This record gives sequence, C-alpha cells and structure tokens, in this order.
Amino acid sequence: MTTGWKLAVGGLVVVGTTAYMAYLGAATSWQYYWTVDECLANAGTTNGHQPEVGRSVPGGVRVRVSGKIATGSLRISPDRKQADFSLEGTERELGVSCSGPLPDNLAEGIDVVAEGRLENPGLLRADKVLTRCAGKYKSQGPSAPSQDTPADSTSP
Repeated sequence: MTTGWKLAVGGLVVVGTTAYMAYLGAATSWQYYWTVDECLANAGTTNGHQPEVGRSVPGGVRVRVSGKIATGSLRISPDRKQADFSLEGTERELGVSCSGPLPDNLAEGIDVVAEGRLENPGLLRADKVLTRCAGKYKSQGPSAPSQDTPADSTSP
C-alpha cells in the first residue's frame, strides 16, 4: 500500500471517529422533556428506545420531566446533596428524589426540569435538577419614578 493510501485511510478513521464523538455529545442535548402528565400517561412497558412523544417510558430509561415544585413537598438535606419533592402537572403529581448538586434557587412553586431514571410510574430518581425562571428575564417596561424622590421641594 502506498503512502497516499495510508494517509487517506488514516484521515477517514480520524474524521469518522470525530464525527461519531460529536454525534454522541450532541445527542444528549436533543432529548425532549415531558410534562408531568405526559410522563405519567406514557409510563409503562419497555420498548428499548429513548422515549419520544407517543412512546412508552420504560423503567430505568433516562427522562427529563418539567413541572412545578408542589407547595409543602420540598425537603432538602442539610448538606444540600439530597432533595425530595413532588412535581405538579395539570392533573397529576410525580415524586422526585434527587441525589446530586442542587441549584441555589431551588424552592417551592418554581418551574424545574428534573433529569434521571423513572423507577416506577410514580417516582423519578433524578441526578440533575434545572430551575426555570423565565419571569426573571422579562422586560419590566418603562421604569416608574423612584419612591424616595421628594415630591415637591416648595411645599411646607
């Protein structure tokens, strides 16, 4: 085999390996997240694939579930490495037990996305919790006058 062929085969191996690694890295960010109601409605039989809308969620498959932390359900360990809470859907609730780093702003009544393994139709063993606080970034419109500005310096 000539040097040119060896370089071509080596180049193809490098390009193929790089493309495969890029695909694996990007595939985790393509995962769709479900609402609590969608997740519980589709929980059940094993199909051996990543969950998609309309497919069942097999036990042990990684899923992302979006919902609001139910009032009165949040319990955080003193070392902030464990949290248990319920995610509210429009009709149902899903229990979540998260082991791992927790966001500083984790609180009841906020929207979160929990990522982990669905052990049974009622419990998600999460290892990641991401808070969603879009209201924090909304425009507040024109600013109102400050309350500590004197109204009129001429009045007694």
